[in-house]
Amino acid sequence: MRFAHPLSALLAAAMMIPGAALAHFQEVIPSADIVPEDGDRTVGLELTFTHPMEMGPVMEMAPPVRFGVLADGKNHDLKSQLKAVKKGEGKTAYTASYKVDAPADYVFYVEPAPYWEPAEGKSIIHYAKVVVDFGSGEGWDKLVGLPVEIEPLVRPYGLWTGNAFSGIVRKNGKPVPFAEIEVEWRNDGSVKAPSDPFITQVIKADAAGRFSYVMPRAGWWGFAALVDGDKPVKNPQGKMAPVELGALMWVKTVDMK
Repeated sequence: MRFAHPLSALLAAAMMIPGAALAHFQEVIPSADIVPEDGDRTVGLELTFTHPMEMGPVMEMAPPVRFGVLADGKNHDLKSQLKAVKKGEGKTAYTASYKVDAPADYVFYVEPAPYWEPAEGKSIIHYAKVVVDFGSGEGWDKLVGLPVEIEPLVRPYGLWTGNAFSGIVRKNGKPVPFAEIEVEWRNDGSVKAPSDPFITQVIKADAAGRFSYVMPRAGWWGFAALVDGDKPVKNPQGKMAPVELGALMWVKTVDMK
């Protein structure tokens, strides 16, 4: 998460508890990234706005603007499937379930409502997506058409620990040169970062918007490419304020045994 002004950084430092990370991540985590051909074809999804490496805190989510799935070139609106749940200290998150009915790569995505971050003086909108395969292997690189989006250059499932994930950061369909990407592992409680810089990895795309990162541990990894919004939006006080747009993608790695 970037600060719009040096004063914002100072305010954030004063407001954050010791050891707290600065990176926000919009999670959209499926129960499986590869659905077996035999057995239950229902995919459960969890939508949480949080700090994944630190396992919290959870931030309040207003009802998402959009939630859907792209499969076989068609968009399906799944917003009616969302169910509000409470996590952390009573903060709102969402769950949903979807039954895959035909072989395809299913790109689940969410456009959350703007989240006002007073410590930074801006709103945050993180467009997040994840790919779930069901006996297809095709369609994983299709773009949803979000305002900011990561185009995967590596199939985002069936990945071993130590594999690299690569992608192109796009804004309005065009590559974003030298975009900043924050990377976090979704902690299961087994890892304690030795210091704050280990919590959020930071990489930059090249001049063509391409980036790559080798994932050193099994589990879910979140990639958040951050760009400035073109237009300000109203904050809770009704004043126009800057907005940070995030293109998020989640991928899972598995240990080779």
